Parts: sequence; structure tokens; C-alpha cells
Amino acid sequence: MLKQLREKLTCRDLGVEELDAFPNQAAVLIALTAKASDPEILLTKRAEHLSTHSGEVSLPGGKWEYGDKSLLQTALRETEEEIGIQPSSVEVLAALQPRRTRYDIKVTPFVGIVPEDVVLTPNPGELDVVFRVPVSFFLADQRIRTDLYRRPELEFWAPAYDFEGFEIWGLTAGILVSFFNQVFEAGIGMESSAPVRVLGEYSDTHD
Repeated sequence: MLKQLREKLTCRDLGVEELDAFPNQAAVLIALTAKASDPEILLTKRAEHLSTHSGEVSLPGGKWEYGDKSLLQTALRETEEEIGIQPSSVEVLAALQPRRTRYDIKVTPFVGIVPEDVVLTPNPGELDVVFRVPVSFFLADQRIRTDLYRRPELEFWAPAYDFEGFEIWGLTAGILVSFFNQVFEAGIGMESSAPVRVLGEYSDTHD
């Protein structure tokens, strides 16, 4: 699976998204463990004491800061601050298509591979826990519901999953499904036997 991941990203030549004129930007890291048979995605649960999006599941990452020379640096810096992974431990493969949030923040996902035995240390000021989810779990698409987001100018969707009591939904789920469809040709679409929840706004765990 890791071989396929490297080949697909290299063939697509996704490049590295750098800063542009867009004022509000953020970056997240889709970190996969180097487990040959079934890599795992690293996800975090935001601390319950936070004033916004407390307790929500997220990819490691956050807003660009003036000291960051690139969005890649933002993703790696935030990942180290949140879960203790040093940038030198990440094999960065590519950037994926940026996504806009309801707060008009442009979020760029980066894909990277980390050692299978990497030590994870969640920052208690930001996170309650960091956990791993096998890629096979997402590819099976056993969602608990489909969230349909409606705005005056557009309509889009994202699945919601429950993994060992962690609910993965909103922006995080949308980024991951797009990644699986691009790289692994997962074919995960809106149609599903799961119930549909209609929402007026798109949940953003990195505003």
C-alpha cells in the first residue's frame, strides 16, 4: 500500500503548495505510519477545555504564522507542537488540493509517512489524545451518516465515521476521503445506505 501511495503521488506530480496572496491560510498533515500491510492515519482529539471545536477529531496542523516560510513548514511545525513528531521524521510526499472553510480559511493538506514506531506525545494544552486509524477502516466506508452542507452558492457533503468511540466528520473526513479517492481510487461517494444529516454550514476544525 505504501508503494502504491508513493507511485500515485509521484505520477500525479502534486507538487508542494506554497504561500500565495490568499490572506488566511492553514496546513494539515495526513501522516501515515510506515506499516506495509495496512498503514495508519494519525488523528487527534482536541482538548475539551478549548473554547472552539472542543473534543472534535482533527488532523494535526493549524494556521500559518509569519515565521513560517511555507505552508509545508506550517504543517510540520504544528505537527511537532501538537503530537511531538519532529519534521526530520516525516517523509513528505506531496501537497493535495486546498480546501476552503466556512471562515474562508484556505487549508492545504500535505501527505507524509512517519515511522511505524514513532513516539506520539499529545500537547495537553491543545489535545486530549492522539490515535491511529488503519487506512483499511476508511476504505471499507462503513460510515455512520452522510453530512450534507448547504450554502446559498453551493452544496457539498462529507461522510461521518465512528472509530472506537471517536467521531470523524466535517473538514477532517472530507480531506481524508478526497485523499483516498485520489490515491487509492477508493470510489467513496455521497451515495450510501447511511442516514443523511443536512447542515447549513461546513464544520471547520482548524479555524
